[in-house]
Parts: sequence; structure tokens; C-alpha cells
Amino acid sequence: MSMFGDGLDKAVQKAFTRPAPKSAGPQMRYMVKQLGGTKAVAELLGMSQRQVERYVAGKAKKPRADLAARLEREVTKRWQPQIRAKAREKAATTGGIVIDARARMGYTAPIGSTDQDRIRHLTVALPPVYAARLFDAQEAGASDTQLQEIAAEALKEVYFQDGGRRAGSLDEVRFTDVEHLEFDL
Repeated sequence: MSMFGDGLDKAVQKAFTRPAPKSAGPQMRYMVKQLGGTKAVAELLGMSQRQVERYVAGKAKKPRADLAARLEREVTKRWQPQIRAKAREKAATTGGIVIDARARMGYTAPIGSTDQDRIRHLTVALPPVYAARLFDAQEAGASDTQLQEIAAEALKEVYFQDGGRRAGSLDEVRFTDVEHLEFDL
């Protein structure tokens, strides 16, 4: 499970203007339309082309749990691509992104400061430059660890250093043991 990647996807999905199809028949019909045929859908989902045709025709209605999850994930990934792109662009250029996290956070700082890691619950508005970095990294296939490092760097600048007004000698922020994470555009 990709906590950071999934969190970014859920934030973008809040911008959708219509809900994605929920039942198997409409989901299969949408996927066939998107991929241009039942064979491509069958290969993507790891099932027979004939079974895809049964769902499209309405003869099969209730997929197994693992197939239903794969189908839902693939439909959601492709749903309203223009709305998704606009939401990402707005966050990356003007709006920024809000991160709500409960995690263990600490930092590396000069001797004499209290840099002990501790559980913190933060809700911080990150500037558009960090939203752009997060979305670009996600698009490039970055791992959850890489996305976590970008978020830690953003929290270092925005929360710990307050945009350069304090803690100027802070070296590194540790952002580990994430218990809760949510993004909002």
C-alpha cells in the first residue's frame, strides 16, 4: 500500500465532478471504451476476454473480490483525466496542497537544541512548489519513500523553519512512523 501516493490520488479525486461507475457492468464498459476493446481489458485485469464480454453484456454481475478491487482501481485511475489534470495544475501553480499527518517527527540540529523525535499531529498548508514536486515525483513513478522525503523537506521549510524566519541551522527533518496521512487541494 502506497500511503503517500494513495493520499495524493484521493486529494485529486475530491475534484471529480461526477462519481465513477460503481458496479461491474458499467465499470467494464468504461474500461472497454478507454482501452479500445475487450482483449486489452482482459489482459490488463488478468482474465479471459469472454468473461469481460459477459460483464459488458450484463450476463455476469458480481466479480470476485480481487477482480472487483483491480477493476475499481483501474477505473478510478482513468476517471476524468482532464479534471484530474486541472486539479493538479491548480495545486502546483496557485493553490498548493494541505497535508494532515500524525507521525513521528524530529530533526537534526546543532547541539543544545531539543531535536528528540516525537509524535506530532500537523495540518500544514504547503506552497505550490511542493505540490508540484509531489505530483511530478508521483507521475515519474517515485516510491513512497521518495514522496515521504519531499513531504519532510516541505515540512522542514514551512513548519519547522517558518519560511526562513526561525531554525535556520536545521539540517534535516525526520518524518517516520506515519499513523495518519491525508492531503487536500
